[in-house]
Amino acid sequence: MIKSELILRLAAANPHLYQRDVERIVSTIFQEVADALARGDRVEIRGFGAFSVKSRPARTGRNPRTGEAVEVSEKFVPFFKTGKELRERLNVDDEPAPAKKKAAKA
Repeated sequence: MIKSELILRLAAANPHLYQRDVERIVSTIFQEVADALARGDRVEIRGFGAFSVKSRPARTGRNPRTGEAVEVSEKFVPFFKTGKELRERLNVDDEPAPAKKKAAKA
């Protein structure tokens, strides 16, 4: 699902709201999550998951084309950990997940 599809679904589920208001709400939520991560804060949405920032230390990498050593600076990357409710919904025993189907066939 992309952002515009999310906005359309929320607008359809809430006919008392204007679509432009739903668009503003979704954009504000995403912007607040991004701003919190930029400050180094953790964002937790109960039942869904938590967003945080992890640090990747500086290292020596290799240019795949030439094999030459290249210094890679320290980086901060977003990290998402699923919440318990979401994990349980994804791993229902009645219906195997796509990865489980492939493993069962092999």
